[in-house]
Amino acid sequence: MSKFYYGLITAVSILCFNLSVYAQQIMGYVHDADGKPVENATVRLEGSSNGTKTAPDGKFELPLPTAKAKLSIRAIGYLSIQEAIEKSSYQSGTIFTLAKDNRNLDEVVVSGTLKAVSKLESPIPVEVYSAKFFRANPAPTIFESLQNINGVRPQINCSICNTGDIHINGLEGPYTMVLIDGMPIVSGLSTVYGLNGIPQALIERVEIVKGPASTLYGSEAVGGLINVITKAPSNAPKFSLEAFGTTWQEYNLDLGGKFNIGSAQSLLGINYFNYSNPIDKNNDNFTDVTLQDRLSIFNKWNFARKDNKTFSVAGRYVYEDRWGGEMQWNKKYRGGEEVYAESIYTKRWEVMGIYDLPGSENFSLSVSANGHNQNSYYGNTPYMADQRIFFGQLTWNKTLKNHDLLTGLAYRYTYYKDNTPATDETSHTHLPGLFVQDEITFHPQHKLLLGARYDYNSIHGSIVSPRANYKWNSQDKSQVLRVGIGNGYRVANVFTEDHAALTGARDVVFEEDLKPETSWNANINYVKKFYSDNGSVFAIDASTFYTYFNNKIIPDYETDVKKIIYSNLDGHAVSKGISLNLDWAHHSGLKAMIGGTLMDVYSEENGERTWQMLTEKFMGTWTIGYNIKPIGLSIDYTGNAIGPMRLPVLTTKDEADPANNYIDPRPDKSKLFSIQNIQLTKHFKNGFEVFGGVKNLLNWTPTKGLPFLISRAHDPFEKIEDSKLPPFDPNYVYGPNQGIRGFLGVRYNLF
Repeated sequence: MSKFYYGLITAVSILCFNLSVYAQQIMGYVHDADGKPVENATVRLEGSSNGTKTAPDGKFELPLPTAKAKLSIRAIGYLSIQEAIEKSSYQSGTIFTLAKDNRNLDEVVVSGTLKAVSKLESPIPVEVYSAKFFRANPAPTIFESLQNINGVRPQINCSICNTGDIHINGLEGPYTMVLIDGMPIVSGLSTVYGLNGIPQALIERVEIVKGPASTLYGSEAVGGLINVITKAPSNAPKFSLEAFGTTWQEYNLDLGGKFNIGSAQSLLGINYFNYSNPIDKNNDNFTDVTLQDRLSIFNKWNFARKDNKTFSVAGRYVYEDRWGGEMQWNKKYRGGEEVYAESIYTKRWEVMGIYDLPGSENFSLSVSANGHNQNSYYGNTPYMADQRIFFGQLTWNKTLKNHDLLTGLAYRYTYYKDNTPATDETSHTHLPGLFVQDEITFHPQHKLLLGARYDYNSIHGSIVSPRANYKWNSQDKSQVLRVGIGNGYRVANVFTEDHAALTGARDVVFEEDLKPETSWNANINYVKKFYSDNGSVFAIDASTFYTYFNNKIIPDYETDVKKIIYSNLDGHAVSKGISLNLDWAHHSGLKAMIGGTLMDVYSEENGERTWQMLTEKFMGTWTIGYNIKPIGLSIDYTGNAIGPMRLPVLTTKDEADPANNYIDPRPDKSKLFSIQNIQLTKHFKNGFEVFGGVKNLLNWTPTKGLPFLISRAHDPFEKIEDSKLPPFDPNYVYGPNQGIRGFLGVRYNLF
């Protein structure tokens, strides 16, 4: 009997022990914000070695050794969370929700390889900026919005008409290709004015590739490319409105909406911007900011097909009337010699479409066309130009085992005509091309991309552009290393790209027929993500770049202050540097993106090294935001810091007649400057938002501490005969000449 009771007691003890252990087990689920299970999330108890991974259904189980504990949950692509739990009150089966990390490595990008791939899988480093990023500092144009992106700087080129271009890693605007939905729409004449009419409300995201992309996109993509991706009608709100005004009396209105006709979905966007209040705070009798009246209309159609292939057509029309000049100017003085102004009328149309050919093979046809008409006067100098560009491209994508092949045929036709002495007759340029790339996957962690492009320019002949890129990622995909090398080329068109060739009183001189520029670029990119137990995600994105140019075209402002001399460099030029971006986000609503770039851009000729004009040695950017969820209030603090750059002064040294010497009182180097902004946004549950804040908090302008900004502003037509006076010149400018201003706006989205 004793053995029976002993056995019974032992069995009961074991059962009680097992029940005790089971009672100390916690079971729960991890889901994303859409309610979908998150697999392989790491779940552990702080202060202990107990941890586990979630199952495919998001389920996890852990022992609970104490009465109180803190549960930590993290997963790649999500913001980590921490939850305090108690054994006595914990309910088995609790669902824990992870918020998406908006800097997810798995975003879909198209700019690097001409096909949709996740950002993580792309061998080409592609930076992605969402529409939400740009809302932290609302602006009427994408040109102004890019000022808070590290390594990218909108450059103002004229203090009168405020034309500008976009520098990437210190290279001037003509080296940057701007695409809309992957199509080379913004080029030639529109490199100066074409970025001003892209409605912000229709932008889904902006993708940026730093470094040459000529292998896929051809000429102009030497410094990099900016691809503006517009919203698909299926993802856009039914109706959207954004309107704001500033204390300088600038007014901007964005309207958007979508509708269906049969199986087709359409997206319509209208942007109107007006600034009609001449201001002269630096007392030189010239407007500080260009007056503008601009209308832009965008329409996009997506057509449903039985085979689910793409058929999309879009169009845009932009009209702009802008002028800057002497405060007493009005239209009756246009083109005359009484009152100086730079008046530009721009009419621009664009159409673009993508059609995937039927059948089992992946053939896609992309077509675009645009026309740009410019009617302008720079004082009494007319510049009448007309440009039309047609572009067509057929691509084929094929996967064979571990090879992902992409090949294509491209053709670009450019018609150009203006009234400048350099354009004696209408220009017709034909540019057929062929490209091929092979993305080889050796291992889930190793990829190699090989590509080459051949173009035949009807003026300059054959051009070949090869490239190679390698990508490695860690097994958990928290680290990515990319190495690339490539060749680029660019055919220059001075009068459409360089505003200085038109404005002021300098004569334009060509010492020779300009040859295409060529370049070789090498770059290394490293990305690392860290996930902490306190619910934050920290990411490092570091790059180094080196570009070597032959035949570089550098305008010479210094040999003769009355001339701009253009020629190919008899030597070489270099752009090199390092760039670092730091991203931090916390589930509490606090986030920060801070970046900096150090660069050295110079030319070398006859053993003499020259620092490139209007190029900073370093720059920094930041975007810091905090979302106070309980009261629906967001705070955004954005800004940049731009280092010194060399400026085009007019100092002359006439050794034959020293009496004619002129010493420009303006410094030949700028000082460090910073543009900073702050914004508050109140979010309401019905999709309505009210936002307001202050731009240029420090009230910085390039006129600070200067005797004047515009040379010979008192005599713009040079009617005073005095050899000691410098020429009239408005090109001494390196930043926006607009001081502190408040803004207030509303935003509404109906889904």
